[in-house]
Amino acid sequence: MSRVDAIRMQIMWDRLISVVEEQAMTLLRTAFSTSVREAGDLSAGIFDRNGRMLAQAVTGTPGHVNTMAEAVSHFIGEIALENMREGDTYVTNDPWKGTGHLHDITMVTPSFRSGKLVAFFSSTAHVVDIGGRGFGADGKSVYEEGLQIPIMKFADRGEVNRDLLRLVRANVREPDLVVGDFHSIASCNDTGHRRLMEMLDGAGLDALDELAEFIFSRTHGAVMDRIGALPKGSWSNELTSDGYDEPVRLAVEVAIDESGVHMDFDGSSAISRWGINVPVIYTKAYACYAVKCAVAPDIPNNSVSLAAFSISSPPNILNAARPAPVSLRHVIGHLIPDLVLGALAKALPGKILAEGAAALWNIHISARPVAGGAGRPAEILMFNSGGMGARPGLDGLSATAFPSGVQTMPIEATEHTGPVVIWRKELRPDSGGAGRYRGGLGQVVEIAPMDGYEFDFSAMFDRVSSPARGRDGGGAGAPGRVLLDDGTEFRPKGWQHVPAGRRLILHLPGGGGYGDPGERSPEAVASDVVGGYVTRMTGQDK
Repeated sequence: MSRVDAIRMQIMWDRLISVVEEQAMTLLRTAFSTSVREAGDLSAGIFDRNGRMLAQAVTGTPGHVNTMAEAVSHFIGEIALENMREGDTYVTNDPWKGTGHLHDITMVTPSFRSGKLVAFFSSTAHVVDIGGRGFGADGKSVYEEGLQIPIMKFADRGEVNRDLLRLVRANVREPDLVVGDFHSIASCNDTGHRRLMEMLDGAGLDALDELAEFIFSRTHGAVMDRIGALPKGSWSNELTSDGYDEPVRLAVEVAIDESGVHMDFDGSSAISRWGINVPVIYTKAYACYAVKCAVAPDIPNNSVSLAAFSISSPPNILNAARPAPVSLRHVIGHLIPDLVLGALAKALPGKILAEGAAALWNIHISARPVAGGAGRPAEILMFNSGGMGARPGLDGLSATAFPSGVQTMPIEATEHTGPVVIWRKELRPDSGGAGRYRGGLGQVVEIAPMDGYEFDFSAMFDRVSSPARGRDGGGAGAPGRVLLDDGTEFRPKGWQHVPAGRRLILHLPGGGGYGDPGERSPEAVASDVVGGYVTRMTGQDK
């Protein structure tokens, strides 16, 4: 390929990324649920006609993007290429063929040009409700966790499947929001298709084959160069999650050779009877993300870059088969990067950040009027983040959603969705682990029902009994706490009740520190005290 042709291909590659970014932004602008509209809990991407991911939108989460990269092949296997038509859109929330739990809706739209299939667009978003017990860990099987939608047609040659939407409406608590999000997900794929046609028109092309070959060959070469520079061997790590009613052990062995990086999760705890299990598609998504962050963060994410990383696991909590309950697969799944990075820290000393809060502190609230009161019930979903681990050379980021990457939800948006008041949402002093570089701070969040209301809430929290560990001599981050305003302690997982007139208080965990605390500069210590990150009574919750 000539230099001019290579430059032309690179420009088209960049253009393709802008196409999928507009696809994602369309979903953000049109979504009904705050989890999508405000937090960006979504993914968007374009795939070649064989179902290989060419490009992903920057907007989105690794758990959605990297599972979507595999999910499209399941759609092709179920529908078959010869049965696909212009105007079709396909849908599923199958945890084992989509993103790991029922609350995520994945849609795939074939893109035709002059009657020939040239690409697929896919997108995923988290909906506020999918029926069943609601978003929580209390189900004993996937059948209790909500409505299951097998891979099927959402639209047939442009005609929306009204029977499917009637079925959805009859099974969810917020039908207008959920059905609205279904339409938003499908619409964003349509936006991607239109922009792709404009791009191909401008380039004078009828297909993406040449561009796909350029993308995959350049990506493969770049990733293999990075792997070639890594030390070869195997390293192991383990960590403990709070679990539901007993601690959960997570274990990994990371092996690096000339062909790639392989992660084996043998030794992790058995499948749980509670909804904290992880389908292997989600385990793979976050395991690959962790390695990519450490090895090739600047190389675009696509099917070829992901193919350099592989996983294996016997049946266990990180490889739970149907019909295991998986509603909170993200809580355990978000700990996988810390688990994998802990092993890589032994292979790459001085280059890997400390452990962080990891799992999002999501809270699902079911608010209702007190007995005899007026008003309507509401379902409210709120995302909160603890602190990241300190990095080699930098303090950890506070109240930051790593590894999920979702955005902070404004309290005004949360209060708009239902009868709750967020009385406090602020950084939690002294929650970052001590070290030469300090761990990121968690938050204190205080939530109460409005007058005349009470609510049940689904706790989806971790790092309460097992806080984030420091690295290279750094201290642990502060553990989380869940309590009422009178000091009554709540469990970190499961549905629980907040009476009218009371307030729920969440102390989110902090990230671990990095390096010997005695080596922290006096200037940094003074700045921490002045900024309120550290108090003179270190360790006290404020």
